[in-house]
Amino acid sequence: MALPPSRKSILSLYAATLRTSQSFSSYNFREYFLRRTKSTFQEFQKESSPERLNELYSSAKKELAVLKRSAIVNRLYGGWRLAVEDQKPARERGNN
Repeated sequence: MALPPSRKSILSLYAATLRTSQSFSSYNFREYFLRRTKSTFQEFQKESSPERLNELYSSAKKELAVLKRSAIVNRLYGGWRLAVEDQKPARERGNN
């Protein structure tokens, strides 16, 4: 029987997944993966079986690897910003 993942390793994986989810350039993908990450890691809190925790942890690690690759592709082919996103103000030219 393998030991269940530690609390620190689960939190580290959660933080890495959130960070990767926020790196998507597309608003819809970014918000979807943030919601999905939060709901996935809520399952960790509800689970007490060591075997099930190991399964959840290993699947979350695999999903993180896929998410990282997807985020890179999304940034390469990202489109325009949507109206619901925070718009960066246009730079004004000075009289220098």
